[in-house]
Order: sequence, then structure tokens, then C-alpha cells
Amino acid sequence: MSTSIDTSAVASSPTPGKEPRNKTSPSVFLVKYSMLVVLVLLVIVATFLYDGFLAPANIRDILVQNAAVGIIAVGMTFVIISGGFDLSVGATYALGSTVFAGVTISTGSVALAGAAALAAGLLCGLANGLLVAKLHINPFVATLGSASVISGLAYIYSNSAPFIVSQPGFQALSKSHTLGLPTPIFILILTMVVGGIVLAKTTIGRNVQAVGGNTEAGWLSGLRVPSITASVYVLTGALAAIAGMIDASRLAVGQADVGANIALDAIAIVVVGGTSLRGGEGAMWRSAVGLLILATLTNVFYSLNVSQHWQLIAKGLIVIAAVALDSAARRRS
Repeated sequence: MSTSIDTSAVASSPTPGKEPRNKTSPSVFLVKYSMLVVLVLLVIVATFLYDGFLAPANIRDILVQNAAVGIIAVGMTFVIISGGFDLSVGATYALGSTVFAGVTISTGSVALAGAAALAAGLLCGLANGLLVAKLHINPFVATLGSASVISGLAYIYSNSAPFIVSQPGFQALSKSHTLGLPTPIFILILTMVVGGIVLAKTTIGRNVQAVGGNTEAGWLSGLRVPSITASVYVLTGALAAIAGMIDASRLAVGQADVGANIALDAIAIVVVGGTSLRGGEGAMWRSAVGLLILATLTNVFYSLNVSQHWQLIAKGLIVIAAVALDSAARRRS
């Protein structure tokens, strides 16, 4: 006769000599929601420094100006949680901008141009996914190399010259409204909400977190690790192209020399929000908080005429502080 062993009691029993950590204790709560607290304090300070900060027009401008990088940050959240990294999103963003403008000029069809730009982003993401998931190239090296290739393709396609678009309808993507919101803001909110639901409530999201937390365990549990890994890069490539289309529409120009810092900005948003660079842990609401923190800082800096050089220094210090806080929290836990 076989005897069954109840392992739940063993798993839940505290280690001798150690008290179980109270997950609802103030310290644990503060660590989990520390960046949200920072955002609230930052907004309070901003309202004192800049009288018009909370004006609806200013809030709208902040969100429109940061919609592109926020959309890219949605894909970057998936990539980082999966244990990866994508430095090619800036180049893909530029390629999406260039293809969207160039095809619009050559064909006169904005819809066809949008489909071509989206296809270019998907192909870039697929290439990154294959390099990382199938050839097992380090994500940092793979996407750094692909960024150079993608950027070169954008320059070749545009002949190193900007596409200035005058066709009717090209700026509809950035100037129109959807459900009462400027379309870029609507797309940003939609991607954040859908991305958050997928990440937190679906099997796909749980699999991404499982692969990022422990790839070997993912293999042993039967997960299709290469497919999961590749899919997050495909998603990020598509979102980067959409971001490029939005900014090209807003400026009525598509060019290959844009997006130099957008990859680092997207990574900064994800990290500042509290998603761990080690993978396996994070949430979309954290990236939303990170986006609002950096967007608020940038808006206040510009309103106070702070030099862009000091803005770069401040942004770098914030990213370092966020990573240090994450490392400290992990050591404590």
C-alpha cells in the first residue's frame, strides 16, 4: 500500500530560527509601491514649481509627446521580464517612421504605408527573436548588432534624406481623436491596458514570467521556450514601428536619423517603474508609473528652462537609483 506525503505543510513551514516575512507589513508595501509614492510626491512638487502643470492642455501635451516611447516601453516590459534586452527598438522606430512616410509618398495610400511599416517592424522583431531564441546569441549583443543593420536599411531606403509628407490623411494618426482622446494617447492607453491584462491574467503572460524567472525550469515544465522568447521580440518590433509611425505623422516627416536615445528611454521607463532587469518579475502598471515619472520630470525641466545636459544627468541618476533600489529590495527579501 502506497503512502501519500503532504508536501504543502513542509513547503509552508518556516525555516527554524527565522520568522516568516509578513507580506502586508509596511516595509514590504513601501518597497512594492515605492515608485508610485515617488510619482505622487513628484506631482505635488511639480504643481508648486509650475502653475500650469495640472492644466488639461499640459497633461494632454505630456501624454502625446511621450506616447511613442510609452508604446515601445510596453514591448520592452515583456522583453525584460522574459530575461532579455532589446537595443534595436530605436532603429526599428526610425525604420517604421521612414517606411511609413516613404510608402505614403510613393503610393499615395496611408493605409498601405501603415501596413508596410508594421510589416517592417514585425520582421525586425522576428529577426531579433531568431537570433536570441534559435541561435542563442546574447540579447545585448544580438540587438546591438541588429540595431546597426536596421539603421543602415533605413538610411538606404531613404537615401539619407528625410521624407517630407504633404499627402492628406498622413497626419490623421496623430491629429485625430478616438473616443474623445487624441489618437496617440488612445493607442498608448490601449497597449498598456491590453499588455497589462496579457501579462498578469493570461497563460502567455505567466509563461513569459516563468521563462524570465528560470529558463531551465521552463524547459523542464514543457514550455516552448524558444517560441515564447521570440514572441516578445516580435511584439516589441511591431510596437516600435507603430511608435515611429505616430511620430512621423505628428511631424509630417519620416527620417532615418531619429530614435537615437529612445531605446535607453524605454529601458529607463521599465526600470524606474520597478521591473527587475534580472527577469521574471514585473508588471505593466509599473512601466506606466515609470513613464509618468520621467514624463513629469521632463515637462518640469522644460518649463523651468533647465539645460538638456542637466536633464540627461538627472535621468541617468534616476535610473541608477532605481536599479540600486531593486537590488537592495532583492537582497532584503
